[in-house]
Amino acid sequence: MVAVEFTGERRRVPHVAAQARASAAIDAAAADVPADVLVPTAILQEPAVPMADLDFEAALEEFRELARSAGAEIASVMIQRRQKPDPALLVGQGKAEEIAAMAESTGAELVLFDHDLSPSQLRNLEKLLPCRVIDRTQLILDIFARHARTREGQLQVELAQLEYQLPRLAGRGKTMSQLGGGIGTRGPGETKLETDRRRIRVRIDHVKEQLEQVRRIRRQQRQRREGVPVPVVALVGYTNAGKSTLFNALTEAGVLESSRMFATLDPKLRQLALPSRRKVLLSDTVGFIRNLPHTLVTSFRATLEEVERAEILLHVRDGSSPMLDEQKTQVEKVLGELDAGSKPVIEVMNKADLLSEVQRNDLWHHAGKGDLVTVSAKTGEGLERLITLIDERIGGEGAADPTETAEFRIPQKQGAALAAIEAGAFIEKKRFEGNLVYLRARGPASLLGRYRRFQLESAS
Repeated sequence: MVAVEFTGERRRVPHVAAQARASAAIDAAAADVPADVLVPTAILQEPAVPMADLDFEAALEEFRELARSAGAEIASVMIQRRQKPDPALLVGQGKAEEIAAMAESTGAELVLFDHDLSPSQLRNLEKLLPCRVIDRTQLILDIFARHARTREGQLQVELAQLEYQLPRLAGRGKTMSQLGGGIGTRGPGETKLETDRRRIRVRIDHVKEQLEQVRRIRRQQRQRREGVPVPVVALVGYTNAGKSTLFNALTEAGVLESSRMFATLDPKLRQLALPSRRKVLLSDTVGFIRNLPHTLVTSFRATLEEVERAEILLHVRDGSSPMLDEQKTQVEKVLGELDAGSKPVIEVMNKADLLSEVQRNDLWHHAGKGDLVTVSAKTGEGLERLITLIDERIGGEGAADPTETAEFRIPQKQGAALAAIEAGAFIEKKRFEGNLVYLRARGPASLLGRYRRFQLESAS
């Protein structure tokens, strides 16, 4: 594994993030000291690691986890800090030779770079190193390919892989020319490189056509759902923040829970009943990550359409992560690319069971413009408050499907209408008037509106 930090690109850590990290460092230091020992405040107030180095260490650990998720066994980790990338090799010539020697001595079959490599850098490194070279994007694509289960997911991964490979093909010039037969065809002909590029472009067009069919089927399914309006609530967040665990805790869906990155790739939809008896669809989507390749965002638009259509986004965040604010920035960046940045958001600080009381109080400094709920998907702490808050936001003022009160007189023979209203709304009053049933119900406007023909003019 090769990690490169370009010191000329170091960014300043936000003030709130710096405060939170300093507080975490103080808590950690105090926890190691016996209760009867007095520690000078000045010692606790100085973080032991510079903030820029902490950013780099967290990014490096994330890259290690990516490698482990792809099934790699890490033989060695090499780090280089330089002012700017080398145009030919990304790292310097000396460091590249050092990497080659390390790969030779450890018998490594693969060298992973925690950075995107240009086509020329990739070719130059493969000439110099004794084994294959893979950059960050290709590693993420490999993890996605491992976890794609549905036909849709496999198509999306294939499209992203093809678009990644196209500019990185390397042929052997005229030695691989294909000569045609007949008069006037004794030129260089079509090279192997040109043939491969043409085949990839044809395959890309074919995969895009198949994905368009997937989108058309999804649109048809969505139109049928919209015939009986059911709001969609989408879980979004950084990978490994606990989205699937929270999804299972809320819906008992039994989807895969794993500490591996991108364990959930294909979208999941399950029904969730709210305290007001309103029903919503909860959607579990693929997690985001730092420097998520743009080709993946483009390829996975069919999967992420549920995010675009959602009434509310539940931004699931790992409350125990030292990179809390940086992860939030990366998620908001991807949401902006999906034109979903302006949607109502409930921030869900997950993994509360791993936090101290001081750390829980500090979480409010990380809140955005939306609501914030602290939960533990593992223990169930805070889930009732989260469900109540979803209910309030879905049915509140200005919502697409607000809660309202209405009065009905329904013939007893209309059993389906009576059953639907009693199942989906709170019945405040009910009495029999001959062959009619009088109901005063409070529930979703979409439900009560379907039986407008039985509705009285006003509700008192």
